[in-house]
Amino acid sequence: MKLYIAEKPSMAREIAACLKNPQKGNGFINTAGGLVTWLIGHVLEQAEPDAYDPKYKTWRAEDLPIVPRQWKLEVNPATVQQFQIVKALIARADVDVIVHAGDPDREGQLLVDEVLDFLGNKKPVKRILLNALDETSIRRANDDLRDNADFFNLKQSALARSRADWLIGMNLSRAYTLAARRLGHDLVLPVGRVKTPTLALVVRREREIQNFKPVDFFTIRTTFVHDNGNFVAQFKPSKKMLDLPAFDSEGRLIDKAFAEKLIKKFSAAPFDGKISSYKTTERKEAQPLPFSLSTLQVAAGKTFGYTPQQVLDAAQSLYEKKLTSYPRSDCEFLPTTQFKDALTILRNLTRSGNEGLQNLATHASAAIKSRAWNDKKISAHHAIIPTQKPLTISLPEVELNVYNLIAKNYAVQFYPLHVYDETVIAVKYKGETFTARGKVVKQLGWREFYVAPKVKADDETETLLPQMQTDDDVQHKASSLKKGTTTPPKRFTSSSLVQGMKDIHKYVKNPESKKQLKDVYGIGTEATRAAIIDDLIQRGFLKVSRKNLYPTERAYLLIDALPDEMTYPDATAIWEDKLHSMSEGDGTLEDFLAGQVKFTSELVTAATTAKFVEAEGVFKCPNCGNALVKRKGKNGEFWSCTGYPECKAAFDDNGGKPDFDGKARAARLIKDGAPTCPNCGSALVKRKGKNGEFWGCASYPKCRTTFDDKDGKPDFDGKKFLRAPSVDTPADFNPADFEPIISSADFE
Repeated sequence: MKLYIAEKPSMAREIAACLKNPQKGNGFINTAGGLVTWLIGHVLEQAEPDAYDPKYKTWRAEDLPIVPRQWKLEVNPATVQQFQIVKALIARADVDVIVHAGDPDREGQLLVDEVLDFLGNKKPVKRILLNALDETSIRRANDDLRDNADFFNLKQSALARSRADWLIGMNLSRAYTLAARRLGHDLVLPVGRVKTPTLALVVRREREIQNFKPVDFFTIRTTFVHDNGNFVAQFKPSKKMLDLPAFDSEGRLIDKAFAEKLIKKFSAAPFDGKISSYKTTERKEAQPLPFSLSTLQVAAGKTFGYTPQQVLDAAQSLYEKKLTSYPRSDCEFLPTTQFKDALTILRNLTRSGNEGLQNLATHASAAIKSRAWNDKKISAHHAIIPTQKPLTISLPEVELNVYNLIAKNYAVQFYPLHVYDETVIAVKYKGETFTARGKVVKQLGWREFYVAPKVKADDETETLLPQMQTDDDVQHKASSLKKGTTTPPKRFTSSSLVQGMKDIHKYVKNPESKKQLKDVYGIGTEATRAAIIDDLIQRGFLKVSRKNLYPTERAYLLIDALPDEMTYPDATAIWEDKLHSMSEGDGTLEDFLAGQVKFTSELVTAATTAKFVEAEGVFKCPNCGNALVKRKGKNGEFWSCTGYPECKAAFDDNGGKPDFDGKARAARLIKDGAPTCPNCGSALVKRKGKNGEFWGCASYPKCRTTFDDKDGKPDFDGKKFLRAPSVDTPADFNPADFEPIISSADFE
């Protein structure tokens, strides 16, 4: 008997419905075609550092980097009951085949595989790829089960991603949080492989805007007369002229006096010019590809102002209602086997009740096969499209708008190409070149339903040009000067930041990497980009105003302190490319993680010299010079040293300030005339041990220097201990008071 393990309950119910006679059990469904159970996302999670060694419960710089020798997973406490049900079902004697029904992507592959590996499963495993949950799609997929071993590389890629995120997140978050705390910043700085360079994009964009200085520039437009009609052309400076100071590094004419001099030159006789080039080329513009999740999020953001998370939620709901295919897709192409479904889907769209879709679908031709149908571009999933289930229910506004976008991009695949003639001419006049561009539409095609992009005001004119040919004579009629002003770049919105994460090659620092990464899949995944942006907002690193994203002070604090290797996307984008290659069998998990360990170690070292700005109004520890921060203990508020555990200095709170003159909670202070350690320079503190009083270094356990007591002073000339006895700490001292709360779930 088969046991289907779905990624979530909703998927399990749809599978069970297609297997006939579903009967609900405790955490599973019994059907005529086998048992169906489900997970609830990742029921297993990466173990926290203290699971490898209890000492990691305390954040200490000298323990970093933490690199597990044997990686551990733990059952998520919230999903223990369902995990036990799945475990028991796998062990049943009548179950002889397991069908992996995780989502058809990298993470979906891992979350079922990791359960099977964790439980030591030895039974054969098949894979069902569900790109849609309508009955027809499920039946087709179930008739085409594949060997799960075919997806080993996809699992390795997901495992590499998960472990890399843990290595970088756990270690660098600790390293840079500790560095910031030493200067009085009482906050957690979550550093992530994807999250941090994404935040840096917003920080740099904001600084570009703040530092932007507008520049006036000038363009020269000239009207020429030809026997067949007049046309306007734009002056194009020669390469030699561009070297003059009248032009900036972007080739813009910024010297008004020089521009007026050119106008005067062009406006003087003789007025004879000549067509030096006249070329007409037929252009064919292909239909826009169907949506991946990122392109859908960007389109819905531009059209309706929806956030990426709103779009993902709507697409997920449409998927669960069986109206559209799998939403977390990074693919914009379709398998040729689905081409035969086009007639049914288009027919359903004409009956959708949406007038725009009705008109669009009615005039579409199911015989047209666009570039979207390409099996070579398909991996585990395909683009997001409508299913064969007709829209017969009322949808919430957001879902309806998202559905219409998906349906529209599918329907235009069955419209002809947009065809036009493009004419480009060049005019030679008084030794200078002027250019014009014209366009004649021959076949509107799919553009009937999409507005063509507007021509920029300072761009060459795009208009109907008179019929001409090379060497024709023209006459100068008039030249005019038009002033323009440069504008700063636009702030990111959630949608445009998703686009930025996808088109990450545009933001890499290294020119060679920029070329290499042009075709990379970006940073993050289709499923996580929206969540990463939302997390940065929730944690207070980004704020939203009128849909624009602004970095907060803590964002500047973090990005300014981190090295370029973490804030520029070069390394992360290259890793994403390697992860994608690994999913296709190129590269190994071991080699990838070795690179991540090396990178993490280098950045942990760099954290010791991180350039954090000192927090305002910080109180410094008189023992070691690190900042003091206010904490809450079971006996009330107190001030403690951020150098803990090396320095355990702590003071009672007195009116919002540390009570330096009162009784210290831990006597580790350098006072006037107090003895200091000849080894490290820290204070020596008088203690009581089982063998009597002694003096120990305040930097214990980092420095273990101790001395016998002699008349109330350390006996520097006497016997020197190698190790100090355990140091007593205050009764209400709790190391947990010093620990930020952070877990592996915080990282990508």
